[in-house]
Amino acid sequence: MSSSTPRLSLQRSLPGLLVALVLILLIECVGFNLPFWTTLGASTDSAAALNTMGAGLKRDRYGMLEVTDPTAAWLEVKADGTSAYARIDVSNMPNAAHADVQPTTAVLVRADSDTAVGKTVFVSTQSPRSLYFKAPASLSIRLWIEEPIGSHIPFHAVRANVRVPFDFSWERVAAMALFVLLVALWRPGSRLWKVPLDPSSRWQRASLVALMIPFAVCTAITVFWQAAGASPLVFSSPHGYVYDFDQYDHVAQALLNGHVWLDLPVPQQLAQADLPHDTAVRSQLLADGVTPIYWDYAFYNGHWYSYFGVLPAVLLFMPYRAITSLWVDGGLLLPASVSVLITMFGFLVFGSLLVLRLIRRMFPNVSVAAASLAVTLFVFGSNSCYLWFRTNFYSVPVAASMMFTALGLWLWLGATPGRFPKPGAHVGSWVVDGAQPLSLRHLAGGALCIAANFGCRPTFTLAALLGFPLFWPQITSLVAGLKARTIPWRRALRAPAAVLVPALVVVAPLMAYNHARFGSVFDFGNNYQMTVTDMTRFTQPMANFMPTMIYYLFIPLRTINTFPYIGTSTVVFREWGYFEPMVGGLFITCPLLLLALAVPFLHKRLRATGYWPTLITMLALALLLMVFDGKTAGLGWRYMCDFAWMVSLAAIPVMVMVLQPATLSSSMTHAPRVRTVVAVRCIRAAIVLVMLATIVLLILTCFVVGRSDALMNNLPSLYATVSAWFRL
Repeated sequence: MSSSTPRLSLQRSLPGLLVALVLILLIECVGFNLPFWTTLGASTDSAAALNTMGAGLKRDRYGMLEVTDPTAAWLEVKADGTSAYARIDVSNMPNAAHADVQPTTAVLVRADSDTAVGKTVFVSTQSPRSLYFKAPASLSIRLWIEEPIGSHIPFHAVRANVRVPFDFSWERVAAMALFVLLVALWRPGSRLWKVPLDPSSRWQRASLVALMIPFAVCTAITVFWQAAGASPLVFSSPHGYVYDFDQYDHVAQALLNGHVWLDLPVPQQLAQADLPHDTAVRSQLLADGVTPIYWDYAFYNGHWYSYFGVLPAVLLFMPYRAITSLWVDGGLLLPASVSVLITMFGFLVFGSLLVLRLIRRMFPNVSVAAASLAVTLFVFGSNSCYLWFRTNFYSVPVAASMMFTALGLWLWLGATPGRFPKPGAHVGSWVVDGAQPLSLRHLAGGALCIAANFGCRPTFTLAALLGFPLFWPQITSLVAGLKARTIPWRRALRAPAAVLVPALVVVAPLMAYNHARFGSVFDFGNNYQMTVTDMTRFTQPMANFMPTMIYYLFIPLRTINTFPYIGTSTVVFREWGYFEPMVGGLFITCPLLLLALAVPFLHKRLRATGYWPTLITMLALALLLMVFDGKTAGLGWRYMCDFAWMVSLAAIPVMVMVLQPATLSSSMTHAPRVRTVVAVRCIRAAIVLVMLATIVLLILTCFVVGRSDALMNNLPSLYATVSAWFRL
């Protein structure tokens, strides 16, 4: 390639880049700033002092509004119609160190204009942009404060006829630029469709590292920020449960103190109760003021335990406590969110490497564009976004298993040289006649990682069964060699030992840990959890089984007319059963995963790759895990992580074949025999559009009201700022 080629390519791209830049600036400066342009003629003559206050509000001694009656909690101001927007003026808030009231800084309000009833909007005093809202009125605006009795709202007044200031947001510009970049890279005519994926290419390796750097930096900053500001997450109320979200730190402290039960107080009345898990017994104890009774902890033989996998506590929480104890007595608390962020970054790295290795093995001619789409589908289709969003202790074992499984399978895929081995690939490997050589180091490393799931989320240990289709040629050749007595037992046992020994090194101590706690090596304590029902006797109703299966895959989206334009979907069961508020089923939120259903019918096309049995096994295991979760646990958004990653891996080869019909041929330039170039480009455009829509949808799910750990509650200023962008 001549040195003038990059310059020529840049010259060709420059007009498109300029057009994209102009469009982004127009959308930012005109589209998102329509309120500014349409209110330039506003009179701004509304005086806050002329506000009329409803009987349901009064001023407290700090000057804030106190809600005494929500049915009459309103402020009213006259309007002249010169501006369709109003603004809330914030009053001075008391010093938190000396005040005896807690201001409500995130507030739901509704502005009725003249006689028209307005929409409820969310505002935050920490988000100045959210304090502007649409209220087209020519007579008056009545602002209703939709907060409970006793709320102290730091509002001074509402002003009508306001001019909305110009707001240039670099965050919006960056989001639009990223969207345009994805369109440019994935468009059907992109040069990346002609560049083959080459793991040995320094340029491609550097590009992958460059893509990971922003995620690494964000993870490092967030981890440092959350670890530095860590404090116990314990919440309680009179005659109620104690909600302690530091389970993993308690496990770490217990192990450092040399015992398996948690160092948490046990009320004598609870310890002496004949049926402590019975909900009626617990309710009576709470009514009598017995405390603490910890929510969602396991209670067994007079001690508190955690029923979540212990390995993250051993690998992260214990070392952090031990190291920080060198300068702080007893050590410092490691937030659960730190563990989730670290392991999810590990999943992003190893999951990407896993996908790239898989499709490179299956389709040596796959393009960089198709490979990047495959990685994106795996990241979003595996339900990992849920774990990045909800980083409390519930996500700790799942995130760890996602990382260990991706790393383990990546190592196992690397245990064989593939269809096109490099010279000397068999050196130092275990070799048996009639099959490709195996790298014992990769084999042992993969087994170690997959066995680690037993101490994280045990359902992921079923990934070990993928070793049978992956290494079936070696297994059958080994059996044949033993029968024919052409391979000595000592050499024959090397590969099985490379799998079993590392697995036992991990699993044996974990089994002993379970036995020390609950008297059984396979008892993790799930049945002893203090939750909404008596888990020692509860079983999921069979009447809910089929609806749960359907909901996991096909819960339809529920659209609403306000940001984020989607809400939690309605779930109806005939009998009570656990369910978590969800936005949509797996195939609804990520439609490209439907391609996995074509795998059973593509035996002839995929047989040459050698991975069709592995893909079929993934689908079977995914179905098995979905059935298991639905029967034993119910309907949970996070439970989809158990099987979604396997559905994603099964869908990826089908997507690659659709994107590049010539991937099974020996030449990247081989023309499609059935589809024309135009048809292929149309299909690529359709898949790219679906992928982009999926990304947008999954981002919007982070802002859904009513989901667990909703942003409106956890980060109200962020929610208020983003939702205000769409009040045009």
